[in-house]
Amino acid sequence: MWPPYLRRAIPESIWSRCVCLIVHPGIVGDRGPSALDWAIQEGEGEWGVTVLQAQAQMDAGPVWATLNFALRSARKSSIYRHEVTQAASEAVLLAVQRFESGRFVPTALAAWPHARGRLRPLMKQSDRLLDWQRDDTAAVLRKINAADGYPGVADSLFDQPCHLFDVWPEASLRGTPGAVIARRETALLRATLDGAVWIGHVKRADSIKLPATLAFESEAKAVPCAPLNDWWRADAATWQDIAYEEQGAVGFLRFEFYNGAMATSQCERLRAALAWAKKRPVHVLVLTGGQDFWSNGIHLNVIEAASLADGSAADESWRNINAMNDLALELIGTEQQITVAALGGNVGAGGCFLARAADLVWTRETVILNPHYKNMGNLYGSEYWTYLLPRRVGEEAAHAIMRDRQPLTAQRAVEIGFTDAWIPGDRVAFGIEVARRAGRLAAEPELSSRLAVKRETRARDELIKPLAAYREEELAQMRRNFYGFDPSYHIARHHFVQKSLASWTPRHLARHRDLGWTIPSSD
Repeated sequence: MWPPYLRRAIPESIWSRCVCLIVHPGIVGDRGPSALDWAIQEGEGEWGVTVLQAQAQMDAGPVWATLNFALRSARKSSIYRHEVTQAASEAVLLAVQRFESGRFVPTALAAWPHARGRLRPLMKQSDRLLDWQRDDTAAVLRKINAADGYPGVADSLFDQPCHLFDVWPEASLRGTPGAVIARRETALLRATLDGAVWIGHVKRADSIKLPATLAFESEAKAVPCAPLNDWWRADAATWQDIAYEEQGAVGFLRFEFYNGAMATSQCERLRAALAWAKKRPVHVLVLTGGQDFWSNGIHLNVIEAASLADGSAADESWRNINAMNDLALELIGTEQQITVAALGGNVGAGGCFLARAADLVWTRETVILNPHYKNMGNLYGSEYWTYLLPRRVGEEAAHAIMRDRQPLTAQRAVEIGFTDAWIPGDRVAFGIEVARRAGRLAAEPELSSRLAVKRETRARDELIKPLAAYREEELAQMRRNFYGFDPSYHIARHHFVQKSLASWTPRHLARHRDLGWTIPSSD
């Protein structure tokens, strides 16, 4: 197999000697570097993944495996993380099985007479051009979705050039096509020919991708505010990053934060929503996170923006981590409900320990967890991890997790005790099963006893060592990361936000470079 995101052709000196399999995010016959972009923008109803053999002509080798899927209306980045990843995993395994059999002969592209795919060029900004006077809402959604999260659609807001990302439909509000007609929290609403769309993130020239109202902070202040009345999930399509709904005795709290990043204000608002939900007459509270990510901790782009504005990145980092801690504390302190973190998308850094602050953590089978901080400039981390992690996996395993900085699969996380269950199936099946399990949990006859044990355990732990002590110890280390003489965190954050290419494989991943390293035994 060749590495993902192939930018250059495999040399003939390699593919002529070895079978090299390429995973292409397109149906049979589709060729070119913008496969998924074209499919989304042109409104394809079905798409797929093809595993083909490298030859002289790019994407035109014989086919080893292919798998199609229904193409939902969603961001390109989301399609990659779910449908493409799932189909690619299955197709790759099938291709490898066929190769190992020694009997399978891949099918030449010319032998697929009814293949819908064709050679398509690199999609350019001229192909993505928005015409706010003529494009209806569906067209705007397709164009911006097809460019999310890279490269975005080149356009302008407030007569300033920028790239648009993170778009959502609006069912009710209307205005003059092209005009910015409302704002809500971090998003701006722009009118289309027949409706309006919310724009969640933008990238201004010579800047970084930021929430729309922050990127155009001064301009947004003059735009009318259109807040939602409460935390209940809206009945019609709109932009709503925090939404609550109930099914019987179960409450579901969704927080759809772009790329799983949680800025200070988002943490504060989510804490308020959680405190409100805890007063509802439900027995179980399920925190579902977002469609693509559950949480990835503090918002590094917003922190970097503070650095670019006035050099106060350390102060914003401090505010953000304390807001994350307040949110985790609110979750830990839930006494009247069993809390469940339902991880349908990946989770990393502080998001992992925010999830672990719940009583139970259930993950979808394809979820990857990265429960560590050190890769971000030796960041120590907080969110009460020094309390939450050892009590689940033990002191030795907790130390290893933080030291080794390795990702955890959903299955491995259950094996070591970090999470409680993994659930098979796609996004929809996961949501259905989470609701079923939560409903069964809420109906348990021994629920009152379970809650009593939960309160007693928390009280006993508090007597042994208060949560405030864990927090202060963690923050003492974080204060050094943010304000100390070692700038490693700030440098690492800058390179992460600027998407600087790595110069070498990190040492904690390149274990074969360690002195005395040998090939592990197969026994």
